[in-house]
Amino acid sequence: MTGALSCRSCGHATLQPVLDLGLQPLANNLLLPEHLGQAEPRFPLRLLVCPRCWLVQIGELVPPVKLFSEYLYFSSFSDAMLRHARIACERYRVEQGLGAHSRVVEIASNDGYLLRNFVQAGIPCLGIEPAANVAQAAVAQGVPTRVEFFGEKSATTLVEEGLAADLILGNNVFAHAPFINDFVSGLKRLLKPDGQVILEFPYALDFLENREFDTIYHEHVFYFSLIPLLPLLDRHGLEIFHVERLPIHGGSLRLFAGHRGVRPVKPSVADRLQDETSRGLASARPYEQFAHRVQELKEEVVAELRRLKREGKRLAAYGASAKGSTLLNYFGIGAEELDYVVDRSTYKQGRLTPGTHLPILPTEQLLVRKPDYTLLLTWNFADEILAQQSAYRSAGGKFLIPVPELRTV
Repeated sequence: MTGALSCRSCGHATLQPVLDLGLQPLANNLLLPEHLGQAEPRFPLRLLVCPRCWLVQIGELVPPVKLFSEYLYFSSFSDAMLRHARIACERYRVEQGLGAHSRVVEIASNDGYLLRNFVQAGIPCLGIEPAANVAQAAVAQGVPTRVEFFGEKSATTLVEEGLAADLILGNNVFAHAPFINDFVSGLKRLLKPDGQVILEFPYALDFLENREFDTIYHEHVFYFSLIPLLPLLDRHGLEIFHVERLPIHGGSLRLFAGHRGVRPVKPSVADRLQDETSRGLASARPYEQFAHRVQELKEEVVAELRRLKREGKRLAAYGASAKGSTLLNYFGIGAEELDYVVDRSTYKQGRLTPGTHLPILPTEQLLVRKPDYTLLLTWNFADEILAQQSAYRSAGGKFLIPVPELRTV
Protein backbone atom coordinates (compact mmCIF):
# COMPACT_ATOMS: atom_id res chain seq x y z
CA MET A 1 0.00 0.00 0.00
CA THR A 2 1.22 3.49 -0.83
CA GLY A 3 0.15 6.84 0.55
CA ALA A 4 -0.69 9.99 -1.38
CA LEU A 5 2.18 12.35 -0.57
CA SER A 6 0.96 14.75 -3.22
CA CYS A 7 -2.04 15.29 -5.48
CA ARG A 8 -2.21 12.51 -8.05
CA SER A 9 -3.25 15.00 -10.72
CA CYS A 10 -1.48 18.34 -10.28
CA GLY A 11 1.30 17.22 -7.92
CA HIS A 12 0.54 19.69 -5.11
CA ALA A 13 2.45 18.55 -2.02
CA THR A 14 -0.21 18.98 0.67
CA LEU A 15 -3.65 17.37 0.74
CA GLN A 16 -6.36 18.37 3.21
CA PRO A 17 -8.22 15.64 5.17
CA VAL A 18 -11.97 15.37 4.63
CA LEU A 19 -13.18 12.08 6.18
CA ASP A 20 -11.39 9.17 7.88
CA LEU A 21 -13.24 5.86 7.50
CA GLY A 22 -10.66 3.94 9.51
CA LEU A 23 -9.30 0.52 8.60
CA GLN A 24 -11.54 -1.09 5.98
CA PRO A 25 -11.47 -4.49 4.25
CA LEU A 26 -11.38 -4.54 0.47
CA ALA A 27 -14.98 -3.81 -0.45
CA ASN A 28 -15.32 -6.50 -3.11
CA ASN A 29 -13.32 -9.17 -1.29
CA LEU A 30 -16.27 -11.45 -0.59
CA LEU A 31 -15.10 -14.38 1.49
CA LEU A 32 -15.83 -18.05 0.98
CA PRO A 33 -17.06 -19.75 4.17
CA GLU A 34 -13.96 -21.97 4.34
CA HIS A 35 -11.75 -18.87 4.49
CA LEU A 36 -13.53 -17.41 7.49
CA GLY A 37 -10.77 -18.30 9.95
CA GLN A 38 -8.02 -16.71 7.87
CA ALA A 39 -6.66 -13.22 8.45
CA GLU A 40 -8.64 -10.62 6.53
CA PRO A 41 -6.48 -7.65 5.52
CA ARG A 42 -7.71 -4.15 6.27
CA PHE A 43 -6.31 -0.93 4.91
CA PRO A 44 -6.61 2.75 5.87
CA LEU A 45 -9.35 4.58 3.99
CA ARG A 46 -9.10 8.36 4.13
CA LEU A 47 -10.74 10.95 1.89
CA LEU A 48 -8.61 14.00 1.05
CA VAL A 49 -8.88 17.06 -1.18
CA CYS A 50 -6.20 18.97 -3.03
CA PRO A 51 -6.37 22.68 -2.07
CA ARG A 52 -4.82 23.73 -5.39
CA CYS A 53 -6.81 21.88 -8.08
CA TRP A 54 -9.64 20.66 -5.75
CA LEU A 55 -9.48 17.04 -6.82
CA VAL A 56 -11.03 14.79 -4.16
CA GLN A 57 -9.10 11.54 -3.70
CA ILE A 58 -8.33 8.81 -1.21
CA GLY A 59 -5.03 8.78 0.64
CA GLU A 60 -3.64 5.26 0.52
CA LEU A 61 -3.60 3.02 -2.55
CA VAL A 62 -4.01 -0.72 -2.67
CA PRO A 63 -2.17 -2.18 -5.71
CA PRO A 64 -4.71 -2.52 -8.55
CA VAL A 65 -3.76 -6.15 -9.11
CA LYS A 66 -5.16 -6.94 -5.65
CA LEU A 67 -8.42 -5.21 -6.51
CA PHE A 68 -9.19 -6.23 -10.07
CA SER A 69 -7.42 -9.47 -11.01
CA GLU A 70 -10.55 -11.37 -9.96
CA TYR A 71 -13.71 -9.31 -9.71
CA LEU A 72 -17.19 -10.21 -8.55
CA TYR A 73 -19.16 -7.28 -9.93
CA PHE A 74 -20.93 -8.18 -13.18
CA SER A 75 -22.86 -5.28 -14.71
CA SER A 76 -25.34 -7.52 -16.52
CA PHE A 77 -27.13 -8.36 -13.27
CA SER A 78 -28.59 -4.84 -13.20
CA ASP A 79 -31.55 -4.17 -15.48
CA ALA A 80 -30.98 -0.45 -15.03
CA MET A 81 -27.37 -0.71 -16.21
CA LEU A 82 -28.37 -2.76 -19.26
CA ARG A 83 -31.05 -0.22 -20.20
CA HIS A 84 -28.69 2.72 -19.62
CA ALA A 85 -26.03 1.14 -21.83
CA ARG A 86 -28.45 0.25 -24.63
CA ILE A 87 -29.85 3.79 -24.85
CA ALA A 88 -26.38 5.38 -24.78
CA CYS A 89 -24.99 3.09 -27.48
CA GLU A 90 -27.87 3.78 -29.84
CA ARG A 91 -27.43 7.51 -29.30
CA TYR A 92 -23.68 7.40 -30.00
CA ARG A 93 -24.18 5.23 -33.07
CA VAL A 94 -26.59 7.74 -34.59
CA GLU A 95 -24.92 10.99 -33.50
CA GLN A 96 -21.42 9.93 -34.55
CA GLY A 97 -22.42 7.98 -37.66
CA LEU A 98 -20.70 4.82 -36.43
CA GLY A 99 -20.68 1.84 -38.75
CA ALA A 100 -18.57 -1.01 -40.07
CA HIS A 101 -15.73 1.44 -40.80
CA SER A 102 -15.55 2.64 -37.18
CA ARG A 103 -13.92 1.34 -34.02
CA VAL A 104 -15.21 1.62 -30.47
CA VAL A 105 -12.96 0.86 -27.50
CA GLU A 106 -14.34 0.56 -23.98
CA ILE A 107 -12.02 0.71 -20.99
CA ALA A 108 -13.06 -1.52 -18.07
CA SER A 109 -15.64 -3.22 -20.28
CA ASN A 110 -16.72 -5.64 -17.55
CA ASP A 111 -18.81 -8.55 -18.86
CA GLY A 112 -19.56 -6.94 -22.22
CA TYR A 113 -22.91 -5.53 -21.09
CA LEU A 114 -22.32 -2.33 -23.10
CA LEU A 115 -20.18 -3.36 -26.06
CA ARG A 116 -22.51 -6.17 -27.04
CA ASN A 117 -24.85 -3.45 -28.34
CA PHE A 118 -22.17 -2.43 -30.85
CA VAL A 119 -21.45 -6.06 -31.72
CA GLN A 120 -25.11 -6.55 -32.54
CA ALA A 121 -25.04 -3.42 -34.73
CA GLY A 122 -22.03 -4.69 -36.69
CA ILE A 123 -19.67 -1.99 -35.36
CA PRO A 124 -16.10 -3.18 -34.65
CA CYS A 125 -15.26 -2.85 -30.98
CA LEU A 126 -12.78 -3.92 -28.35
CA GLY A 127 -13.03 -4.19 -24.59
CA ILE A 128 -10.12 -3.57 -22.22
CA GLU A 129 -10.79 -5.38 -18.93
CA PRO A 130 -8.24 -6.18 -16.18
CA ALA A 131 -10.30 -8.89 -14.48
CA ALA A 132 -9.80 -12.16 -16.35
CA ASN A 133 -12.90 -13.85 -14.94
CA VAL A 134 -15.15 -10.97 -16.03
CA ALA A 135 -13.47 -10.68 -19.43
CA GLN A 136 -14.18 -14.36 -20.01
CA ALA A 137 -17.89 -13.67 -19.61
CA ALA A 138 -17.64 -10.90 -22.21
CA VAL A 139 -15.83 -13.10 -24.73
CA ALA A 140 -18.52 -15.74 -24.25
CA GLN A 141 -21.03 -13.14 -25.46
CA GLY A 142 -18.99 -12.43 -28.58
CA VAL A 143 -17.35 -9.23 -27.30
CA PRO A 144 -13.61 -9.06 -28.22
CA THR A 145 -11.79 -8.35 -24.96
CA ARG A 146 -8.19 -7.95 -23.84
CA VAL A 147 -7.18 -8.64 -20.25
CA GLU A 148 -4.97 -5.73 -19.21
CA PHE A 149 -4.87 -2.39 -17.43
CA PHE A 150 -5.22 0.70 -19.60
CA GLY A 151 -2.60 3.43 -19.86
CA GLU A 152 -0.23 5.09 -22.31
CA LYS A 153 1.76 1.89 -22.91
CA SER A 154 -1.26 -0.25 -23.76
CA ALA A 155 -2.73 2.55 -25.89
CA THR A 156 0.51 2.77 -27.88
CA THR A 157 0.40 -0.97 -28.52
CA LEU A 158 -3.18 -0.74 -29.77
CA VAL A 159 -2.34 2.11 -32.14
CA GLU A 160 0.66 0.20 -33.50
CA GLU A 161 -1.72 -2.68 -34.24
CA GLY A 162 -4.02 -0.36 -36.19
CA LEU A 163 -6.69 -0.23 -33.47
CA ALA A 164 -6.97 3.53 -32.89
CA ALA A 165 -10.48 4.49 -31.78
CA ASP A 166 -13.21 6.70 -33.21
CA LEU A 167 -14.96 6.45 -29.86
CA ILE A 168 -13.45 5.64 -26.46
CA LEU A 169 -15.91 4.84 -23.69
CA GLY A 170 -15.21 4.65 -19.97
CA ASN A 171 -18.19 4.08 -17.69
CA ASN A 172 -17.26 4.10 -14.01
CA VAL A 173 -13.57 3.49 -14.62
CA PHE A 174 -12.00 6.96 -14.66
CA ALA A 175 -12.35 7.32 -10.89
CA HIS A 176 -10.76 3.89 -10.42
CA ALA A 177 -7.53 4.67 -12.29
CA PRO A 178 -4.93 5.75 -9.69
CA PHE A 179 -2.27 6.78 -12.21
CA ILE A 180 -4.56 9.34 -13.68
CA ASN A 181 -2.06 11.26 -15.83
CA ASP A 182 -0.97 8.01 -17.47
CA PHE A 183 -4.64 7.11 -18.05
CA VAL A 184 -5.43 10.44 -19.73
CA SER A 185 -2.23 10.23 -21.77
CA GLY A 186 -3.47 6.83 -22.98
CA LEU A 187 -6.78 8.36 -24.05
CA LYS A 188 -4.93 11.01 -26.06
CA ARG A 189 -2.71 8.37 -27.68
CA LEU A 190 -5.53 5.98 -28.63
CA LEU A 191 -7.98 8.55 -30.00
CA LYS A 192 -8.20 9.22 -33.74
CA PRO A 193 -7.78 12.90 -34.76
CA ASP A 194 -11.54 13.50 -35.00
CA GLY A 195 -12.57 10.92 -32.38
CA GLN A 196 -14.44 11.39 -29.11
CA VAL A 197 -13.88 10.25 -25.56
CA ILE A 198 -17.01 9.80 -23.43
CA LEU A 199 -16.52 9.15 -19.73
CA GLU A 200 -19.15 8.61 -17.05
CA PHE A 201 -18.43 8.72 -13.33
CA PRO A 202 -20.18 9.54 -10.05
CA TYR A 203 -20.32 13.31 -9.71
CA ALA A 204 -18.61 14.93 -6.72
CA LEU A 205 -21.35 17.53 -6.37
CA ASP A 206 -24.01 14.86 -5.83
CA PHE A 207 -21.54 12.90 -3.67
CA LEU A 208 -21.15 15.86 -1.32
CA GLU A 209 -24.72 17.12 -1.26
CA ASN A 210 -26.30 13.66 -0.86
CA ARG A 211 -23.83 12.33 1.74
CA GLU A 212 -22.77 9.47 -0.54
CA PHE A 213 -19.85 8.52 1.73
CA ASP A 214 -20.42 4.83 1.06
CA THR A 215 -19.09 5.26 -2.47
CA ILE A 216 -15.67 5.69 -0.83
CA TYR A 217 -13.68 2.46 -1.09
CA HIS A 218 -10.17 1.47 -2.12
CA GLU A 219 -11.06 0.89 -5.78
CA HIS A 220 -12.66 4.32 -6.06
CA VAL A 221 -9.63 6.61 -5.94
CA PHE A 222 -11.19 9.88 -7.20
CA TYR A 223 -14.42 11.84 -6.76
CA PHE A 224 -14.60 14.17 -9.74
CA SER A 225 -16.04 17.59 -10.34
CA LEU A 226 -15.37 19.58 -13.50
CA ILE A 227 -13.05 22.06 -11.74
CA PRO A 228 -10.00 19.73 -11.54
CA LEU A 229 -10.78 17.86 -14.77
CA LEU A 230 -10.45 20.81 -17.13
CA PRO A 231 -6.75 21.42 -16.38
CA LEU A 232 -6.02 17.69 -16.14
CA LEU A 233 -7.23 16.94 -19.67
CA ASP A 234 -5.76 20.17 -21.02
CA ARG A 235 -2.27 19.13 -19.86
CA HIS A 236 -2.54 16.13 -22.17
CA GLY A 237 -3.90 17.97 -25.21
CA LEU A 238 -7.54 16.99 -24.69
CA GLU A 239 -10.47 19.37 -24.36
CA ILE A 240 -13.81 18.86 -22.66
CA PHE A 241 -16.42 20.20 -25.08
CA HIS A 242 -19.68 19.06 -23.45
CA VAL A 243 -20.98 17.70 -20.12
CA GLU A 244 -24.28 16.21 -19.02
CA ARG A 245 -25.65 15.35 -15.58
CA LEU A 246 -27.18 11.89 -15.18
CA PRO A 247 -29.30 10.42 -12.36
CA ILE A 248 -27.64 6.99 -12.44
CA HIS A 249 -25.51 5.86 -9.46
CA GLY A 250 -26.87 8.57 -7.21
CA GLY A 251 -25.82 11.30 -9.65
CA SER A 252 -23.19 11.05 -12.38
CA LEU A 253 -21.45 13.29 -14.88
CA ARG A 254 -21.04 12.35 -18.54
CA LEU A 255 -18.04 14.07 -20.07
CA PHE A 256 -17.36 14.48 -23.81
CA ALA A 257 -13.79 15.28 -24.87
CA GLY A 258 -11.64 15.33 -27.98
CA HIS A 259 -8.32 16.61 -29.20
CA ARG A 260 -7.87 20.27 -28.31
CA GLY A 261 -9.43 22.67 -30.81
CA VAL A 262 -11.22 20.09 -32.94
CA ARG A 263 -14.77 20.85 -31.71
CA PRO A 264 -16.44 23.99 -30.40
CA VAL A 265 -16.92 23.97 -26.64
CA LYS A 266 -20.63 23.97 -25.78
CA PRO A 267 -22.16 26.28 -23.15
CA SER A 268 -22.78 23.27 -20.89
CA VAL A 269 -19.10 23.35 -19.84
CA ALA A 270 -19.10 26.97 -18.67
CA ASP A 271 -22.52 26.53 -17.07
CA ARG A 272 -21.39 23.50 -15.07
CA LEU A 273 -18.17 25.21 -14.03
CA GLN A 274 -20.09 28.26 -12.85
CA ASP A 275 -22.50 26.10 -10.85
CA GLU A 276 -19.66 24.25 -9.12
CA THR A 277 -17.90 27.50 -8.30
CA SER A 278 -21.06 29.07 -6.90
CA ARG A 279 -21.53 26.04 -4.64
CA GLY A 280 -18.05 26.46 -3.23
CA LEU A 281 -16.36 23.36 -4.66
CA ALA A 282 -13.12 25.36 -4.95
CA SER A 283 -13.10 26.04 -1.20
CA ALA A 284 -12.81 23.98 1.99
CA ARG A 285 -16.34 24.64 3.23
CA PRO A 286 -18.40 21.92 1.46
CA TYR A 287 -15.87 19.22 2.37
CA GLU A 288 -15.94 20.17 6.05
CA GLN A 289 -19.74 20.17 6.03
CA PHE A 290 -19.77 16.75 4.32
CA ALA A 291 -17.84 15.07 7.13
CA HIS A 292 -20.16 16.52 9.77
CA ARG A 293 -23.29 15.44 7.90
CA VAL A 294 -21.96 11.89 7.43
CA GLN A 295 -21.43 11.58 11.18
CA GLU A 296 -25.03 12.67 11.78
CA LEU A 297 -26.28 10.03 9.33
CA LYS A 298 -24.22 7.33 11.03
CA GLU A 299 -25.75 8.08 14.42
CA GLU A 300 -29.27 8.13 12.98
CA VAL A 301 -29.02 4.84 11.05
CA VAL A 302 -27.33 2.90 13.87
CA ALA A 303 -29.86 4.15 16.42
CA GLU A 304 -32.80 3.12 14.23
CA LEU A 305 -31.49 -0.37 13.54
CA ARG A 306 -30.79 -0.99 17.21
CA ARG A 307 -34.24 0.30 18.17
CA LEU A 308 -35.89 -2.10 15.73
CA LYS A 309 -33.75 -4.95 17.02
CA ARG A 310 -34.75 -4.22 20.62
CA GLU A 311 -38.39 -4.39 19.51
CA GLY A 312 -37.78 -7.91 18.23
CA LYS A 313 -37.86 -7.09 14.54
CA ARG A 314 -36.05 -9.33 12.07
CA LEU A 315 -33.56 -7.40 9.97
CA ALA A 316 -31.72 -8.21 6.74
CA ALA A 317 -29.91 -6.22 4.05
CA TYR A 318 -30.11 -6.08 0.27
CA GLY A 319 -27.00 -5.72 -1.89
CA ALA A 320 -23.56 -7.21 -1.20
CA SER A 321 -22.06 -4.18 -2.90
CA ALA A 322 -18.88 -2.19 -2.41
CA LYS A 323 -20.87 0.72 -1.01
CA GLY A 324 -22.62 -1.69 1.33
CA SER A 325 -19.27 -2.86 2.66
CA THR A 326 -18.18 0.69 3.40
CA LEU A 327 -21.44 1.55 5.14
CA LEU A 328 -21.58 -1.58 7.29
CA ASN A 329 -17.95 -1.41 8.37
CA TYR A 330 -17.87 2.34 9.03
CA PHE A 331 -21.19 2.32 10.87
CA GLY A 332 -20.22 -0.78 12.86
CA ILE A 333 -23.28 -2.73 11.68
CA GLY A 334 -22.96 -6.52 11.59
CA ALA A 335 -24.43 -9.76 12.86
CA GLU A 336 -25.86 -8.12 15.99
CA GLU A 337 -28.20 -6.06 13.82
CA LEU A 338 -28.56 -8.00 10.53
CA ASP A 339 -29.15 -11.71 9.93
CA TYR A 340 -27.95 -11.89 6.30
CA VAL A 341 -27.62 -10.01 3.01
CA VAL A 342 -29.39 -10.92 -0.21
CA ASP A 343 -27.99 -10.22 -3.66
CA ARG A 344 -29.13 -10.93 -7.21
CA SER A 345 -25.66 -11.93 -8.42
CA THR A 346 -25.08 -15.68 -8.45
CA TYR A 347 -21.34 -14.95 -8.25
CA LYS A 348 -21.81 -13.44 -4.77
CA GLN A 349 -24.32 -15.89 -3.33
CA GLY A 350 -22.81 -18.35 -0.88
CA ARG A 351 -20.03 -15.96 0.12
CA LEU A 352 -19.66 -13.65 3.12
CA THR A 353 -19.55 -9.87 3.27
CA PRO A 354 -16.13 -8.26 3.86
CA GLY A 355 -15.36 -7.47 7.47
CA THR A 356 -18.87 -8.13 8.78
CA HIS A 357 -19.06 -11.76 7.50
CA LEU A 358 -22.80 -11.80 6.87
CA PRO A 359 -23.97 -14.68 4.66
CA ILE A 360 -25.03 -13.67 1.14
CA LEU A 361 -28.25 -15.36 -0.01
CA PRO A 362 -30.39 -15.20 -3.17
CA THR A 363 -32.90 -12.34 -3.30
CA GLU A 364 -35.76 -14.87 -3.30
CA GLN A 365 -35.00 -15.48 0.36
CA LEU A 366 -36.63 -12.19 1.30
CA LEU A 367 -40.02 -13.62 0.42
CA VAL A 368 -39.17 -16.98 2.01
CA ARG A 369 -37.77 -15.68 5.30
CA LYS A 370 -39.83 -12.46 5.44
CA PRO A 371 -37.62 -10.14 7.50
CA ASP A 372 -39.59 -7.21 8.89
CA TYR A 373 -37.09 -4.67 7.56
CA THR A 374 -34.40 -4.83 4.88
CA LEU A 375 -31.60 -2.27 4.79
CA LEU A 376 -31.16 -1.30 1.13
CA LEU A 377 -27.40 -1.01 0.67
CA THR A 378 -27.67 -0.60 -3.11
CA TRP A 379 -29.81 2.52 -2.72
CA ASN A 380 -28.62 3.80 -6.12
CA PHE A 381 -30.89 1.18 -7.74
CA ALA A 382 -33.78 1.71 -5.32
CA ASP A 383 -36.53 2.06 -7.92
CA GLU A 384 -35.49 -1.10 -9.74
CA ILE A 385 -35.15 -3.15 -6.55
CA LEU A 386 -38.39 -1.94 -4.98
CA ALA A 387 -40.24 -2.94 -8.14
CA GLN A 388 -38.56 -6.37 -8.22
CA GLN A 389 -39.47 -6.95 -4.57
CA SER A 390 -43.14 -6.01 -4.82
CA ALA A 391 -44.22 -9.43 -3.51
CA TYR A 392 -42.05 -9.09 -0.40
CA ARG A 393 -43.41 -5.59 0.20
CA SER A 394 -46.99 -6.76 -0.32
CA ALA A 395 -46.35 -9.41 2.31
CA GLY A 396 -45.54 -6.66 4.82
CA GLY A 397 -41.77 -6.29 4.34
CA LYS A 398 -40.32 -2.81 4.50
CA PHE A 399 -37.10 -1.34 3.12
CA LEU A 400 -34.86 1.07 4.99
CA ILE A 401 -33.08 3.37 2.54
CA PRO A 402 -30.06 4.94 4.30
CA VAL A 403 -28.75 7.52 1.79
CA PRO A 404 -29.06 10.48 1.41
CA GLU A 405 -31.26 10.40 4.49
CA LEU A 406 -32.84 7.49 6.33
CA ARG A 407 -36.37 6.67 5.17
CA THR A 408 -38.70 3.67 5.33
CA VAL A 409 -40.68 2.46 2.32
